[in-house]
Amino acid sequence: MDPLKSISQIAASGMHVQSARLQVVAENVANADSTGATPGDEPYRRKTISFQEALNRESGLTMVEVSDIGRDQSPFTLRHDPSHPAADENGFVKMPNVSPILEMANMREASRSYEANMNLYEAGRRMRSQMIDLLK
Repeated sequence: MDPLKSISQIAASGMHVQSARLQVVAENVANADSTGATPGDEPYRRKTISFQEALNRESGLTMVEVSDIGRDQSPFTLRHDPSHPAADENGFVKMPNVSPILEMANMREASRSYEANMNLYEAGRRMRSQMIDLLK
């Protein structure tokens, strides 16, 4: 297999999983205040994402792929808001287990990883172009 094509495929798999990671982060941030509708209902539970190595049998390359999108099982926080429709008999509402600070850190890390893979992809493209110029 063409080594420069391998660079592009590996970088593309990295960009794909980081894009999926950004989607999960966006869902978590968008639902950071999504509570249940009635007392006893659970609020939004934070999503998590895991990656794994994957062997591409056609090319023999080791890529990265999403292995699982799960749910964070950490406990919900309680907020005292007796007027809320989901408040229990003591006036407490279960709030989602989403930490905006953690999500912003995940977003920044995913964004930088995506950018690193994009730079790798572009470097491979430039090398291919230079190789073609040398062959002329």
